[in-house]
Amino acid sequence: MELSITPCAPADLPEAISLWNQVVEDGLAFPQMEPLTPESGAAFFAGQSFTGVARDEAGELVGLYILHPNNVGRCGHICNASYAVRADRRGEHIGEALVRHCMAKGRELGFRILQFNAVVKSNTPALRLYARLGFVQLGTIPGGFLRKDGVYEDIIPHYHTL
Repeated sequence: MELSITPCAPADLPEAISLWNQVVEDGLAFPQMEPLTPESGAAFFAGQSFTGVARDEAGELVGLYILHPNNVGRCGHICNASYAVRADRRGEHIGEALVRHCMAKGRELGFRILQFNAVVKSNTPALRLYARLGFVQLGTIPGGFLRKDGVYEDIIPHYHTL
């Protein structure tokens, strides 16, 4: 499958917001609990260092990612990212394309490390992908993520030198 990953443009916002909200509503991966509105979504995506959208050869938005500093000042060289793949397109290596693009974009923007603060332990596809791409697990934070169903689940921070 051929993917095109480009900066999120105003025309992409309705689909990007819908996809982001799909993951938020699932309550299994993103820490956010409130869905984005058209206004808050436009501001959220514009406030990132980079927001990338992935479209397939038919032009359908199938994934996106956000990239931003993980911290400030003396830790400002560390970036953080979140990824969303449309539920009906998971398993097609879209997430891998997003992560690889994100790593290159992070280097381009001057970041030295990509860190994931909260990879949910049950997100086995993400864990397998990050291991395959050489990310280092930093341990486990017991009960660090509150799932939508009220269950606390472990999270596993990761990092990769860019």
